[in-house]
Amino acid sequence: MIGYIRFADNLSAWFGKAFAWLIVLMAVGTGYEVFVRYVLNNPTAWALDVSFIMYGTLFMMGGAYTLSRGGHVRGDFLYRLWQPKTQAKVDLVLYIFFFFPGVIALVLSGWKYASRSWGYSEVSINSPAGIPIFQFKTVMVAAGLLLFIQGIAQIMRCIHAIRTNEWIKADEDVMETEDILIQKAHEAETGGHV
Repeated sequence: MIGYIRFADNLSAWFGKAFAWLIVLMAVGTGYEVFVRYVLNNPTAWALDVSFIMYGTLFMMGGAYTLSRGGHVRGDFLYRLWQPKTQAKVDLVLYIFFFFPGVIALVLSGWKYASRSWGYSEVSINSPAGIPIFQFKTVMVAAGLLLFIQGIAQIMRCIHAIRTNEWIKADEDVMETEDILIQKAHEAETGGHV
């Protein structure tokens, strides 16, 4: 069980980090559009669509990574007061009755939309450049499959927490700047001893 959880976490992290590079492409594309529009007075017909596609792809493909790290929004004013065992029982019910039906619907409807879109090489109706969007519709299926894989890992986390009253945490791979600064200040005060 722990092996599968680590596998799913690593898979989600790899995809999340790989697609995070779209931020750089979006910044370059937006910068280019601003330059040609306001300096050269020659706006592009494609920049807005491409930025929407990249942002949507980034958002969708980062979902499983965010789930693995417990980063999705949660109304936890009561939840955080419960024991891990109680949290896990509630999470397990929510995953089974809400998460998985939603993810399965995403995969199935995404497959339907993507296959139709690939069938006629769909392009954006919002752009005179005719930007292809059939590949973007395929992202719905890929993101749904990643969420499904990660969801199984989350179910296993719940089962483990119900048994042991402890959550299996994902490896920390990202820290907030404030946390890094606090950690460095603490190390400086203690001479590197924690």
